Amino acid sequence: MSGFEPLSTARPWVMGMTWLDLAFLHWRVPASRLERFIPAGLQLETFDGSAWLGVVPFLMDDVRARGLPAIAGTHRFLELNLRTYVTDGSRPGVWFFSLDAENPLAVRGARAAFHLPYMDARMRLTRGVDSLEYHSRRTHRGASPANFAARYAPTGEAFAFRAGTLEHWLTERYCLYSADTMGRVYRGEIRHAPWALQPARVELFENTMAAPLGLTLSPQPDLVHFASKLEVVAWLLTRVR
Repeated sequence: MSGFEPLSTARPWVMGMTWLDLAFLHWRVPASRLERFIPAGLQLETFDGSAWLGVVPFLMDDVRARGLPAIAGTHRFLELNLRTYVTDGSRPGVWFFSLDAENPLAVRGARAAFHLPYMDARMRLTRGVDSLEYHSRRTHRGASPANFAARYAPTGEAFAFRAGTLEHWLTERYCLYSADTMGRVYRGEIRHAPWALQPARVELFENTMAAPLGLTLSPQPDLVHFASKLEVVAWLLTRVR
């Protein structure tokens, strides 16, 4: 089994959700600029010698605990992630530098339950005739400022990328990693159908999401993709270090 495939587990999943209207914006970044932010026990992964940094705006919907209906006021909210790609030596996964969200309850719940750096933000998604416009301004107390504003749209048909391609390497990852304030590292398994990605275009009006890392990203990403919908289930964290 490849590390990019969903892990079979006898444990039941605990949370379901649907991701909508995702843009995958990716920049090639020297590994030396990111390695110091990765905790001990994890290794930054590279593709053809480069690390990759992703900015992913989307709409989170139908968030629910297993066997329970969605809770009003917490089941649907905008989210914006800044991510890169790591492994613990056995399972390639995603490392989040930040996850901005407009729902205060979701922010606090995810910080407590998953040790993820969720941040409060004011956010807006506007659907046009053939594009989406996304705005986010971080408001989290004590956090470094970070803003994002862009218009994006798909430009072609959706298809699944083959194993070995950069697009597959960036997106077909079935776990996330996080760390608590004591430096302990955790892995959270997820499962979903393979991504159906569309080529896309983006116009960036503002993007300071990587500024807290000391990085200024170019106005045009190296890769842009769109995904309309994906249903996901997630497991509780397990400690790996």
